[in-house]
This record gives sequence, structure tokens and C-alpha cells, in this order.
Amino acid sequence: MGSQFRTGISFHDGSTPQSEVMAGILYIVPTPVGNLEDMTFRAIRVLKEADLILAEDTRTSSVLLKHFEIKGRLESHHKFNEHKTAAMIKERILAGLNVALISDAGTPGISDPGFLLVRTCAQEGIEVQTLPGATAFVPALVSSGYPCDRFCFEGFLPQKKGRQTRLMELAEEQRTMIFYESPYRLVKTLEQFAEFFGAERECSVAREISKKFEEHKRGSLVDVAAWYREHEPKGEIVIIVAGAPEKKKEKKSYKDREEE
Repeated sequence: MGSQFRTGISFHDGSTPQSEVMAGILYIVPTPVGNLEDMTFRAIRVLKEADLILAEDTRTSSVLLKHFEIKGRLESHHKFNEHKTAAMIKERILAGLNVALISDAGTPGISDPGFLLVRTCAQEGIEVQTLPGATAFVPALVSSGYPCDRFCFEGFLPQKKGRQTRLMELAEEQRTMIFYESPYRLVKTLEQFAEFFGAERECSVAREISKKFEEHKRGSLVDVAAWYREHEPKGEIVIIVAGAPEKKKEKKSYKDREEE
């Protein structure tokens, strides 16, 4: 059920007619990052019941929907049109439509389109339900062997402007760091990390999460970079980098404490 009522008619005294339209719900639906068996029962049900499904790439999503026999109406919603379409989608939800948003893989909004639409709907008081489900960085982080009680998700770093500044800021980050990267830029990125974080900083590169050829390569930044120079990486990449070692606090001597 929707979260609020909506009517397009009001009387001069400010009252509204008896018939009101209940606003719909925006559902954020994760989809598998590799293995189709990772799709949840709830995700399938929500997509089958939705009045409209928004997809990052309708061609990619059509394959998924066909596999699960989901026949709902499908429209595109991606980074090139989301600024224009968010307001229009909001109005359709207010008019009573239940809308489900999916990306090509994983959870919408995590390095994928979704944030602008969620913010637009939330500001209007529309109910937003985000289903738990697949996202690439969680299994990569847990499998890395580095602390995952506190971590820093960076996603894709800027390619040009601001990249070096961000790397300088992250050099002292003590939490485990998570990055997304293209296989074509992986080696260069690892070399940059070695330059800014130190050659011996530990890392784990996760490739093709939940797919047949899933791979985790662990070691120092220079060693892992050397490995991938010899073995061309393919598929989706998640880089996990160990946090900077905690700086030891200098213990004050008895004389220093006396002087205080």
C-alpha cells in the first residue's frame, strides 16, 4: 500500500473531494551480480506485481525478467536521463503507480543510477522500500580477510580531476577501503595505489563475484599489480585495500608528566 493520499482537485475553502488517490511505492530491487540463483523470492514477487519497472539497460534486464517470467512494463532509467525523468516518475508514483527500479546488476544507487530518484521521492514523502540483496562489494570485502567491522566505500574514483587529491586524503585512512574499477584500468590503478599508499600495503582484488570464474588475488599492491600485468583481467572488479596502520601514540615520560 502507498504512503500518502493524492488528489488533483481542491475546493475554494481548502477541502478535498471524497475520492482520493493513494500514492504508490518506489521499490529498489537488487538483482544478481552474476549467479541468477542469487535472486530473492521477494524480488521476483515485487517485480511481477509492479506497475512499472525502471531498468538501467532494458536489453540487459529483459534477459533477467524473461528468465523469471516477469512480464511487467519496462522503461529505461539511466545516468544519462535520470535528471530529466526523476520528477516525472515521482508524479506517476503520486498518481498511484507502484514502481520498481533495477540496475544491470547489484543494488541501484550503489555506483549505479538510483540516488536522484530516491531523493526526489523521499523529499515528496513517497514511501521507498529497498529490498535486501546482491551487491558486489560485500562478498569481496568479507572474502578479503581484512577487517570489515569498519570500512570506507569509495566506488569508482574520479578519472582525472580530483583523483590525486582523493588518493592523498585516503593515504592515512585506517579503515578497510573498497573501490570499483574497470579491468582495463586495474593495473594502472594498483600502481597508483602503491605510489600513494605504499608499495607493501596489502590488497585483495575480487573478480567476477558469484560467477563461474570468480577469483580473489591477495598480496601487496606491487605484487598484485605485477600479477595482472602478466594475466589480463576480465569482468567486474572490486579492489579491497587494507587500511593504514594505526599510528602509535608516544608515551610521555615521567619527567614530561611532572612538568605538566
